[in-house]
Amino acid sequence: MRVLLLSRYGDLGASSRVRYLQYLGDFQERGWTVEISPLFSNAYLEALYGGTGRFRETVVGYVGRLYALLRARKFDVLIIEKELFPFLPAWFERVLSGLGVPYVVDYDDALFHRYDLNRRAVVRAVLGRKIDAVMRHAALVIAGNEYLADRARAAGARSIEIIPTVVDTERYRPVAERVEGPLVVGWIGTPKTSYYLETLLPMFAELHQELGVRFVAVGARATDFADTPVEVWPWAEETEVSSIQQFDIGIMPLEDSPWERGKCGYKLIQYMACGLPVVASPVGVNKEIVEDGRNGFLASGEDHWAEALRALVGDGEQRAAMGVHGRRKVDTWYSRAAQAPRVIEAVRAVADGGKKH
Repeated sequence: MRVLLLSRYGDLGASSRVRYLQYLGDFQERGWTVEISPLFSNAYLEALYGGTGRFRETVVGYVGRLYALLRARKFDVLIIEKELFPFLPAWFERVLSGLGVPYVVDYDDALFHRYDLNRRAVVRAVLGRKIDAVMRHAALVIAGNEYLADRARAAGARSIEIIPTVVDTERYRPVAERVEGPLVVGWIGTPKTSYYLETLLPMFAELHQELGVRFVAVGARATDFADTPVEVWPWAEETEVSSIQQFDIGIMPLEDSPWERGKCGYKLIQYMACGLPVVASPVGVNKEIVEDGRNGFLASGEDHWAEALRALVGDGEQRAAMGVHGRRKVDTWYSRAAQAPRVIEAVRAVADGGKKH
């Protein structure tokens, strides 16, 4: 079977890497040929995180995507991450459907809110229902959580599968023994998402002063946390696991808004796979991943966050027990081993269905 993977990014983009690129070996084991055509290059992401211009990379990406689509009918099935062309109507998705080219579209965040809740009225008017059209014309919508699946149902999607974001548990593993020293409360993400930590900075400073706890942000921009107790560590794919393995507690604060309700809790799954207890905001899928009091705590407001972190910092046995429960949950549902057969079967069914028309 021939598959064209129209990913959003290359291997530097977390969403593309964990939603599909990590399954390439599973596809190839079944004799599938997978051609990857990212919309945006690694250079685009480097410019995005560095705050520099991305116009050239955007133009190159759109031209490359057009070229890939000209060859679409040579493949048994297309996998589209989110949409074909950001900030353009769903013209090309409609064309694929009209030509009988089956495509799977995948969502791991509430991309539709980029349009229907956009601050510009013209964007809301022209593109507010764009993603609904993309979903409706897809042979299958794969959603990372129930919030995204609900939108697909409302859009009239023909077929929907909920498949969570997962990690490779052969890479993400608990460490046998931690290094002696102050406990580390850690967060991992990008410079674009580190602002979620800002409201907790006063509490971090208090716990750092009182208990000697270290606070670490992997992948943040150092200048954003100057003169705060937060240490910024660089992110790289090669070191992300070893960085998390140096944490004692993993955190995922969020705002409670429509965009955040569409997130898939990837940070929590990374932490739990490494045997860490977690503290997270009770928003969206976090409430499914975190079993409050069993594998971590759900915390609302600075006082609740401080209470949860104090409890974990002061009780090593509780940290260890929660870490064990978290790892078990990842092995059962949030691992590549658990979800790869479901991804493969979903894509295969679309390709087989397309051959009948």
